[in-house]
Amino acid sequence: MKKRSLAALTAALLVTPLLAAGAPGQRAEAAEPDADGASPSADAPLVHGVDLNTVTIPELQAHMKRGSLTSSALTRAYLRRIEAIDPKLHAVLHISPTALRQAAASDVRHRRGRVLGPLDGIPVLLKDNVDTHDMPTTAGSLALAGSPPETDAVLVRKLRAAGAVILGKANLSEWANFRAAKPTSGWSAVGGQTNNPYVLDRNPCGSSSGSAAALAASLAQVAIGTETDGSIVCPAGMNGVVGHKPSLGLVSGSGVVPISAEQDTAGPMARNVIDVALTLSVLSGRDTVRAGSPVGLTDAGTRPGGLRGKRIGLWRLPLGAEVDALMSRTAARLRAAGAQVVEVTPPYQERLAELEFPALLSEFHRDIDAYLATRSGPRNLAELIEFNRAHPAERTCFAGQELFEQALVAPATTDPQYRAMRAELKDLSRRSIDETMAAHDLDAIAAPTNPPAWTTDCGRGDNDVIPSSTPAAVAGYPSLSVPAGSVGELPVGLLLMAGDHQDAELLSLGAAVERRLDAWRAPRYLPTLPSGTSRPSGR
Repeated sequence: MKKRSLAALTAALLVTPLLAAGAPGQRAEAAEPDADGASPSADAPLVHGVDLNTVTIPELQAHMKRGSLTSSALTRAYLRRIEAIDPKLHAVLHISPTALRQAAASDVRHRRGRVLGPLDGIPVLLKDNVDTHDMPTTAGSLALAGSPPETDAVLVRKLRAAGAVILGKANLSEWANFRAAKPTSGWSAVGGQTNNPYVLDRNPCGSSSGSAAALAASLAQVAIGTETDGSIVCPAGMNGVVGHKPSLGLVSGSGVVPISAEQDTAGPMARNVIDVALTLSVLSGRDTVRAGSPVGLTDAGTRPGGLRGKRIGLWRLPLGAEVDALMSRTAARLRAAGAQVVEVTPPYQERLAELEFPALLSEFHRDIDAYLATRSGPRNLAELIEFNRAHPAERTCFAGQELFEQALVAPATTDPQYRAMRAELKDLSRRSIDETMAAHDLDAIAAPTNPPAWTTDCGRGDNDVIPSSTPAAVAGYPSLSVPAGSVGELPVGLLLMAGDHQDAELLSLGAAVERRLDAWRAPRYLPTLPSGTSRPSGR
């Protein structure tokens, strides 16, 4: 297929019959709207008859084009939901003081027929390690809770230029879970503990925990997360939403609080693949990722029958009998849709696990020093360590900052031993995917994204040894988590990964998998798991 412009593809999406049915999942019963046509109820999130749980961006744009919905009404509906539901979740840290003004400006553009693209008027939450000049950017730490950054991150400038409504900032695991040896995902000194919307005493996974939990609760249409290894896809899987870790370099990291330039990337999260694809097209500034690619980003989700003839390698992982049974049911459903699913085990995983953490320590010291030099507060890692020692509020959930202390004395990134380590990591991680895909002629490798969410416990910390994200994260290759089903009340994702800059192809395949599995369901905000409900579920 020839490359088409983003505007042309967006116009096609708005009238595509396939998308008229909306995202997979259930529809809420109608509820009595308020004066703005919005209902902040957790059971029936409606605005002017539009179900926020399942509506897609193309459907919203169609409503706004007809004049049956405005960005202002949509933004107010999400703000009301945040007010009503977020006290249970602690997913949202800050609300933009200009959100409604942004929405009003979008309404003017829609009335004049001057829409800037598919995200014009769409409310977006940002993880709070993404710089914004008009809101705090804290990475969850009191050390950065003073003056906001002077400028927006590059990705924020792209969202604003596309007309997106920057709704606010989402909580995260403090310093993107790179502070303590046994952290608790979803906790930060600034925002407290983010809870999993499905079962509130369960963990949301880290570190884009607030972004994922907010989406599961329909507190925004789209959210931005960041990942070094697992921090987009694991929260997406554990909160039952879609998360895409783009190929390294596809989305600018300028203005994002770093861990490692060799692995860090921001990426889109949403309740369906098409919204993720449209958001990535804005974040990356391109529609087709690779020259000559047969699939554009905005094509994702528009091709029925997309699984027939696809070859998917299933990598089973020891995440429990219930997750394994869900993967078996998932494989059967994909086969029934015409895909060929073969069992695979990517090589070199033990060696990757040995090398990754030491390399990240060296890279973190280099990259966090460079970032802190641009902010008020601690100016380098040594000063940051001293700040944490002097502020007891930084130790209210867990006291440790072992990773900071190890990074401070790690070899510099100019050290030959470090350079050899990172070179081996890059080589083996890419080979683990490339060789597996070539040996079995695969379109993608699939694996469980996450185990069922564990109980949040500051004293114990996380139970998060989840190796499925590592090959793509270390290689800089794309990965995508889509809902696969549940173990009892707790969502489990299916992680798909592919080769370098095959983001568009992966999103297209992910949309076909999403349609076939149809696994999304709204959370019920249970305080805890009732006894006798551990039996796995999922269609």
